Amino acid sequence: MLETLRRIIRSSLLGALTAGAAVAQSPAPTPDPAKVEDRSAQSEKGQQQPIEQQDTVHPRNSKDDVEAIGNRKVGKGPNFYSLEKEIALGKQLAQEVERSSKLIDDPVVTEYVNRVGQNLVRNSDARVPFTIKVIDSDEVNAFALPGGFFYVNSGLILRAQEESELAGVMAHEISHVTARHGTKNATKGQILQLATIPLVLLGPAGLAGYGLYEGLNVALPLTFLKFSRDAEREADFLGLQYMYKAGYDPNAYVTFFERIQADEKRRPGTIPKVFSTHPPTPDRIENAQKEIARIFPNRPEYIVTTSEFDNVKERLRSLMFARKAQDNAPGKPTLRTRTEQKQKGQTQGTDTTDDDRPTLKRRPDSP
Repeated sequence: MLETLRRIIRSSLLGALTAGAAVAQSPAPTPDPAKVEDRSAQSEKGQQQPIEQQDTVHPRNSKDDVEAIGNRKVGKGPNFYSLEKEIALGKQLAQEVERSSKLIDDPVVTEYVNRVGQNLVRNSDARVPFTIKVIDSDEVNAFALPGGFFYVNSGLILRAQEESELAGVMAHEISHVTARHGTKNATKGQILQLATIPLVLLGPAGLAGYGLYEGLNVALPLTFLKFSRDAEREADFLGLQYMYKAGYDPNAYVTFFERIQADEKRRPGTIPKVFSTHPPTPDRIENAQKEIARIFPNRPEYIVTTSEFDNVKERLRSLMFARKAQDNAPGKPTLRTRTEQKQKGQTQGTDTTDDDRPTLKRRPDSP
């Protein structure tokens, strides 16, 4: 039995390493020269001093070498899913997401987010094409399904203060796909159970292990969305590399981490869904800082943000405001809790200017 299992793992690895797919190409956002900052400008604005980087680095291996991105074996390890099966799986899961979620269809917003994402994909180790869409949700979240089906919540775009912060979170999620964390998780589970690979996941026999993914009203297999600490650490590591390769300041990812951590200390329970399973702990922040100093050659300038990001963010904010105003329009049916109805009744009972309110009066002929 063990020998058979070894042969299965060996053959699946060979298939995964020889398969490939074209990555979608798209021009990168044009940085605003006024917002491409040198490193000293950041500290002058009161932000934390950027991590000191060396002018020359000496990578220990290809995984540390940002110049080797796209030509290294990221995502290796036991995996029963070929890239073709991984794409088919992701497409199936994506259909479930889109059946239960409202997507932003504004062409300006969707084109911009897709362009930022495809620029990161082009500077990553991706071996599958990416499909990137925006979900209409206030939750600060983003997630990537196996096979490159990537969703960014509008709440994340609005929460980010700069394009580089948005790019950092997107790069992290892209890394989960390039490292094939979802299907590798599924493979580990199948090895432990000595089970065969299920060809149909959404059937009566395939619902075990499914749960409601945070922020979505759809049952998805958590195996493909929640990862171990080691997987999150690897996604941080790769995501920083993809940011750097695409021209963004990797310090922005750390800055976003620190702001989320500070907000959580002030208001416990407000941590965004994108960080809910593995919060930005001090150790995680420190590890990211060490990697920035160790593997990235110093650059005089980075892309921090663009005027297009500011315009898209303002446009998205207007769209969200209009949607909420429409949802709360007068005459539109609404549901109230018993508490709300009781409070409304108490408020009306204290209003002495309501002439239509019934009153009790003594009849003149009564004793």
